[in-house]
Amino acid sequence: MINEFFGMFALVEEGEEINTLLQAIELFGGLAIFLLGLDYLTESLKLVAGTRLKGILGAMTKNRVIGLITGAAVTALVQSSSVTTVLIVGFISSGLMTLGQSIGVILGANIGSTITAQIVAFKITKYSLAAVAVGFGFMFFGKQERTKTRGSLFLGLGLVFFGMTVMSSAMKPLRSYEPFIDAMASMDNLFLAVLAAASFTALIQSSAATTGMVIVLATSGLVSPTAGIAMVLGANIGTSITAFLAAIGKPRSAQRAAMAHTFFNVAGVLLWLPFIGFLADLVEGFGGDRGRQIANAHTVFNVANALLFLPFTTQLAGLMNRILPDREESAEEALRAKYLDTELLRTPALALDHCRLELARMARRTQEMVDTALPAVLGGTKQDLINLENMDVEIDSLERQIIQYLGKISTKRLSRSESAEVTALIEATTALESIGDIMETNMVSLGHSRLDQDLVVSEVTREVIVDFHQTVSSALDLALCALTEQDEAKAKRVVKMKKTINNLEAKALVHQTERLLVDEPNRLANFHYETDIYANLKRVYYFSKRIARLSTPRVE
Repeated sequence: MINEFFGMFALVEEGEEINTLLQAIELFGGLAIFLLGLDYLTESLKLVAGTRLKGILGAMTKNRVIGLITGAAVTALVQSSSVTTVLIVGFISSGLMTLGQSIGVILGANIGSTITAQIVAFKITKYSLAAVAVGFGFMFFGKQERTKTRGSLFLGLGLVFFGMTVMSSAMKPLRSYEPFIDAMASMDNLFLAVLAAASFTALIQSSAATTGMVIVLATSGLVSPTAGIAMVLGANIGTSITAFLAAIGKPRSAQRAAMAHTFFNVAGVLLWLPFIGFLADLVEGFGGDRGRQIANAHTVFNVANALLFLPFTTQLAGLMNRILPDREESAEEALRAKYLDTELLRTPALALDHCRLELARMARRTQEMVDTALPAVLGGTKQDLINLENMDVEIDSLERQIIQYLGKISTKRLSRSESAEVTALIEATTALESIGDIMETNMVSLGHSRLDQDLVVSEVTREVIVDFHQTVSSALDLALCALTEQDEAKAKRVVKMKKTINNLEAKALVHQTERLLVDEPNRLANFHYETDIYANLKRVYYFSKRIARLSTPRVE
């Protein structure tokens, strides 16, 4: 049956009434226009709502009902439940959300994805080219970015409906085409209809495309309402399977979220499969043509499932945790970025937020390296110094991945503030990598010099160095918080610490000069060794201050 579904556009012998090749070209050409329009539409919505999405996402963690509403709103805006799932994974991984809280958002994402079906069910296709013309005019003649974005939105909307018109035109001759009629008749087997639509959706990776085609088929009278509903439900399974496959090789949190998404969609379809006839009768009572009825059934199905599963989010989260328990992070996973998902590149505002999450991870490793460095340099063994040197491998790896990801973001359509943020994050990432290099190269070298020359740091000098190091480390910690949290107050505190750092440095140099007069072995070598430690720590403060200034444009 599935072969029939995919093969209904195959070539036929000469002499058939329908030129199937041309019909297939028209149908899939219309589908391509539809998807192109959907891409323009969603890109424009993301640009318009991108800055607001951060505020919307902040509501996710409050309770399961708000999570449900938030998931629906975000998915309706970005038109991708997989993008919402990626965002959820980031929240879980960063500790801002539990898996139980995330399940409400996942259920909401399914509701938000039904907006596409509702849009394409509108009967305004005859105005599609007018919308294309208006949109193109705004984009071509508009001077301001806002005008061009609105033009892109109109153009996308017009292309969506024009693609529907082309697909509908391609379908009309098929009403009398026996092989196609036979293929559609086989869809009355609801289980096979679900399976065929799930397979088709997984193949083209777009439930919106499958839903659009089903609505066209239903509106043209080529499929029954029950078969059309079954196929739309199958599209739900297909899109969740795509997300599940994409989570393979990702952290456990990503796999659990994807598994929860798949579980809900598959369980929901199996639950509703015996009642599709009832659902068809229910939406028929709402009114509208077959296309509208199928769009309504899609919405009713997802809303009902969300309300059914919502009270059991805690139990379902426990089930996901038992199926996929935690495991220790391997050395290879430590080198791999956790938050830089390519799915988010289509929504720059959200991609930049996840970049900050990855930068925070890199920052924690850098802070750990700075804190570990002084004990290793002042009194550690060769192995301690080797361990310190190896810590920079992860920092360098994350730096490369973050810079590459920011480079990809920079190729997208960005607002002025987003472009400025990309530049700031690149500079901050480079600054963190420079701090790691200071520890890995300069401080490790000083530690080896101490061992090679058998230098001994006096207790008094050690106290002065430790005090200086703790102040620098505090400045770095504040700078990193200012960067990841965009906290202006913390950024200003880092900048104001310059006077404290200079005073401590002056005090340390006076102390070092006094130590030169003490009659001890290697006093000159000790002097250079100890003053170099101060110099390198002060460079760490310099980069910390630079990071703080990058965290918000108002800090000077």
